[in-house]
Amino acid sequence: MEKELQLKDLYDGFRDPKTIKAYKQIIDKDLENYDGTINIMEVCGGHTHTIMKYGIPQLLNKKINFIHGPGCPVCVMPKDRIDSAYELSLQSDVILVTLGDMIKVPGSKGSLQKARSEGADVRFVYSPMDCIKIASENPDKTVVFFAIGFETTTPMTCSLIEQVIKNDIPNIQFHINHITVPEVMRVLVQSDDCKIDAFLGPSHVSVISGSKIYEEFPLTYNKPVVVAGFEPVDVMQAISMIVKQFVENRSDLEIEYKRLVSYEGNVKAQEKIEKFFTKVPFKFRGVGEVANSGYELKNEYSKYNAKIVYKDILPTKEVKENKACRCPDILKGVAKPTDCKIFGNVCTPTNPIGSCMVSSEGACSAYYKYGNLL
Repeated sequence: MEKELQLKDLYDGFRDPKTIKAYKQIIDKDLENYDGTINIMEVCGGHTHTIMKYGIPQLLNKKINFIHGPGCPVCVMPKDRIDSAYELSLQSDVILVTLGDMIKVPGSKGSLQKARSEGADVRFVYSPMDCIKIASENPDKTVVFFAIGFETTTPMTCSLIEQVIKNDIPNIQFHINHITVPEVMRVLVQSDDCKIDAFLGPSHVSVISGSKIYEEFPLTYNKPVVVAGFEPVDVMQAISMIVKQFVENRSDLEIEYKRLVSYEGNVKAQEKIEKFFTKVPFKFRGVGEVANSGYELKNEYSKYNAKIVYKDILPTKEVKENKACRCPDILKGVAKPTDCKIFGNVCTPTNPIGSCMVSSEGACSAYYKYGNLL
């Protein structure tokens, strides 16, 4: 009980209204003599939800504008990969296992939730390690782990692979859809319609990768990066740090989230990733194919690769997005959810048209949940 109270006090400190208002005053003072708007992209969907939940856009000076980025792993999953998961789930010998909101994201043939309603064995887990228990209880089935996520969740998949190999578990395979942050950030800042002036660097991604992965943005593109925690005080402090850079005419890489993020990151986790995976292109929903932004199992682990084992049944055709949905533009940072004509009417959490509404980390979900539309 004492520990729970200590944790509550800790979290309350990072949500303290007085501290939030104090940072607002600092930001306002620093912006007094600054002309123009600072467009800040929060790459991570977790930041988007914090920003919307605590009304930070309404609180801040109008010279600060938020641009929502492609940092939600469910949102950026292209339809053809969802279709692959759908086809795998329909195989009589397969139990498809995945994380997060992937079950609800619609592909061209429907969602994994739809497949499950039609008899497919699709399971949602909180930990990849649950696959081992499922596999041991179903020795006549192949458990296919549809692995998703940025650098944050990649080491967990590595740990599962390590245990599968170590214990010689024959009925677990992997459909790898892990992706990395810097490459897609680079594509966005190089695009002709880029409006980004600075980045809020992702929290949990940076715990694994370290802040070093963002060095190129201030150095090469003159875009400041401040790695920020998820709490509202974290976000306000990080914005204040970005504003300071602009008024002082600087472009630096800084860490606000120093209690968990270092420059080097989690080296052991990075070594595990390098052991099992190789870099490959990944087609981000809305952004397109981004070189070296995805992971795939190395050739020596190909017998565990469901993409190879089940290659004859997996779709290869590119699937187009719904023309009415502006999720691709939202993921690129060139539109906000409220710019979409179907947002909040045709497209809702109970009837999601695009992935940005499906995922709990999606920008459309955040706007719907905290934008007085409930």
